Amino acid sequence: MAEISATMVKELRERTGAGIMDCKVALQESEGEIERAIDYIKKKGLAKAAKKAGAIAAEGVIHAYIHPGSRIGVLVEINCQTDFVARAEDFKSYVELVGLQIASMNAQYVRREDVPAADIEKQKEIFRAQTEEEGVQSGKPRPAPVVDKIVAGKIDKWLGEACLEEQPSITEQDKTVGSLAQELSGRIGEKISVRRFVRYELGEGIDKKSADLAADVQAAISGS
Repeated sequence: MAEISATMVKELRERTGAGIMDCKVALQESEGEIERAIDYIKKKGLAKAAKKAGAIAAEGVIHAYIHPGSRIGVLVEINCQTDFVARAEDFKSYVELVGLQIASMNAQYVRREDVPAADIEKQKEIFRAQTEEEGVQSGKPRPAPVVDKIVAGKIDKWLGEACLEEQPSITEQDKTVGSLAQELSGRIGEKISVRRFVRYELGEGIDKKSADLAADVQAAISGS
């Protein structure tokens, strides 16, 4: 039987989150081979995810998605806790979905807490001006408290549309991108997190004929 060192147990614990004794048994059953031990732990359902919400996810991938026709491109960094998970098919599938999602739905931020206060204030000004103008046009100006309530509702809706994690998935409309990440995290026992992304559109900022990119991406998915 292969000799199981404390260093091997430590590495396995860091990669799976399983208990010390579980890691030792897994290594013994796997003759000291780390990758086989990881498979053993996952098959036995021993990987722990209790602390994944506060865990540091520093592994992962930077994924590039280029839309057919090379009109739109996305770079996105998605993190997990181990390089083992970064190579897993479930993780890769989620990464590809996120790339398509950003290209199709044009998210501006990852999550609400990422939105700069200045951006929110600017949007509030726009919604306030629109709401007040609607009152003027209808001949029924709204009281300030009513305007404030309407603006707050518009801001909440805007954030839901602008933040990637809150957008309905383009493949499962009844689930958000964030909830799919949580489901994946529960299955694999590691924290999954979209860290950042950038979206490029050909000719962005130049006056041009608009295109329904969401429909275009959906057509590409359906045809694949």
